Amino acid sequence: MPFFIAHRGCPHRCVFCDQEQIAGGDGSLPSASEIRGKVAVWRRSSGGLPVEAAFFGGSFTALPTEDQEKLLLPLQPLLEKGQVASIRVSTRPDALDAQCASFLRRMGVTKVELGVQSLDEEVLEQSGRGHDAGPVGEAIECLKGEGISVGLQLMPGLPGDTAEKSLNTLSAALGLAPDFLRIYPTVVLAGTRLAELFDAGIYRPLTLQQAVTLCKVMLHRALISGVPVVRMGLQPTEDLNRQGTVVAGPYHPAFRQLVEAELRYDLLARLVDDGCRGASGVVVYCAPSRISDVKGQRGGNLDRLLRERGVRVTSVRGDSRFSRFECSVAGPDCTRTGSILSDLNYSHKDLL
Repeated sequence: MPFFIAHRGCPHRCVFCDQEQIAGGDGSLPSASEIRGKVAVWRRSSGGLPVEAAFFGGSFTALPTEDQEKLLLPLQPLLEKGQVASIRVSTRPDALDAQCASFLRRMGVTKVELGVQSLDEEVLEQSGRGHDAGPVGEAIECLKGEGISVGLQLMPGLPGDTAEKSLNTLSAALGLAPDFLRIYPTVVLAGTRLAELFDAGIYRPLTLQQAVTLCKVMLHRALISGVPVVRMGLQPTEDLNRQGTVVAGPYHPAFRQLVEAELRYDLLARLVDDGCRGASGVVVYCAPSRISDVKGQRGGNLDRLLRERGVRVTSVRGDSRFSRFECSVAGPDCTRTGSILSDLNYSHKDLL
C-alpha cells in the first residue's frame, strides 16, 4: 500500500532525479485520516487481509522527526490490531544512524530501502549524490542491528558509470548482505540536470539493449548469490508514460521481462549448441510460469533461435517438475536440460 512523498526530506537534487514524475505524486504528506482511510480501502480490496504500508520517494529519515511521527503514529493502533502487517520506508544512506534505526524499529518499521545507486566514488560525485560510499555500509549495520530488513536500490548507467563499474557496485552491494535489491537503469527525465547534460551531448545513456544485457548479468549474479531482485526498471506510472517525460534512456514498461527473456535465450542457445543445433520440430519445456519468458516478447526468442541457430521450435510447454530457472530442449535426436544457475556463466566480453 504505497504512499508517495516525492523528494520530501532530500537535502540534494541528484542529476537524475524527478521524484514527482517517477512516483506519480506531488510529494505532499498524507494526513492521519488519509492514511487510515487508505488502509481501510486496501483491506476491503484484499478481502480483509493485513497490508504493508510503504512510504516511497524522498528520504523518509531526512524528514523532521515530527513529520516522521505524523506518518507513523496513525499506523500504530492498526499494527496492534493486525490490520497493518508491516511498514517499509525508503531513504538515503547518509540520512540514517543508530538512533534513527532504533526509532524506526520502535515505530514498527520492518523494511528500509536505501537509495544507494552506485558504490563508485566518481559516479556518486558526478551524479550529485552529496555523499561517498562510506555511509552505505554504516546504514546497513545500524538497520540490521535493530533487526530491520534492508533493500538496496542500484542505478546502472549514471554519469561516469561503465558496465565494469556497475558490476563492481553490484559485487560490493552483495558483499554487504542486503535482503533484496532493486535495479533501475538510468533514464533521462525532462526537467532534470541529466536532461541538460544529455541535450549538451555530455551524457550518453545506455541504449535499451545495453541496459538489458548489463542487467541480465547483474540479475544472474544476484540469483547466484541468493539475493532476490524484487524489481528491475521503473514502475510505469501515468506521469512517466506521458509523452515528453522520458527524454532518453532505456525505459520500457516491461523491462524485467526483457531481462528474464534474455536469460532464457542464453540458456536455450547453450542447450541447442550442446547437440540440437539445426534441429526441427523442437519442443521446449519449462515451468508454467516462465513460458512467456522462454518465448520472449512477441516470440522473439523463438525467432532468434531459428535465425541464429537454425532451430525450429514448434511449441513451448509448461511442466511443473521444472523450477523457474530450468529449461529442457527436446528434438527428434536430442534432449538437453539445463538451469540458468548452473549452466550460464557471463564474462566481461558478454557485455560488449
